[in-house]
Amino acid sequence: MKLIQSRDNPFFKSLKRLAESGRERRKTGQTLLDGLHLVEAYEAVFGLVDTLIVAESALASSEMARFLDGRQTVLLADSLMRDLGLVDTPSGLLALVKTPGATTAINRENDAILLDGVQDPGNVGTLLRTAAAAGIKQALLSPGCASAWSPKVLRAGQGAHFALAIHEEVDLCTFMADYKGTTVVTCLDGATALYAAKLDGAIAWVFGAEGQGVSPDLIAAAALRVKIPMPGAVESLNVAAAAAVCLFEMVRRRLT
Repeated sequence: MKLIQSRDNPFFKSLKRLAESGRERRKTGQTLLDGLHLVEAYEAVFGLVDTLIVAESALASSEMARFLDGRQTVLLADSLMRDLGLVDTPSGLLALVKTPGATTAINRENDAILLDGVQDPGNVGTLLRTAAAAGIKQALLSPGCASAWSPKVLRAGQGAHFALAIHEEVDLCTFMADYKGTTVVTCLDGATALYAAKLDGAIAWVFGAEGQGVSPDLIAAAALRVKIPMPGAVESLNVAAAAAVCLFEMVRRRLT
């Protein structure tokens, strides 16, 4: 197992470019997974990853040693692992993988989550995780969203990416115009309280950018507008929290 200690090492430089550049990830068709849970979730769907990278100090973990037993691994000095800056607290294990592409076409008859310009990687990852937990199988991201396959979004998604068909750079207005179910947008003006709204059949939920909310053209295109009743002193919720409330109200209805 070779130890890489130099920032001038070509392999480390390639990892650094993938960690920092969405353009590089798109050009190479590769991304980085951080953490044992995420790597195992990937491998459960796509098989063994080609390249594992482990921080020098992580080898002391018995769990890590069992996972790495018999597998080819690149050993990285702890300082270099931190320099990659993938996440605030690196796990000590990375996998270099091919970025999964959506293997199915956009489905205009099934449930979906639509993200309109959501820019925070943590929010995008959490939204994908919540959608997958609620049984939704596809996610459509507009231009301006954080890249779904960036390391920070992957970390926040905790494996949800591999349970979803993820489509990026989607014209959401066009999708909504052709959608066979009900398009539902969260907003305040002219909205029905979530718990009184009719939520039958397939639903495409639209959630908007932090601070700005859903864009006016998408609000106008939606078949149903809903708002979450908030009797407390706070007027709004984080987009990921709002999505969790809405999606699991849908789940509750379907289970009762």
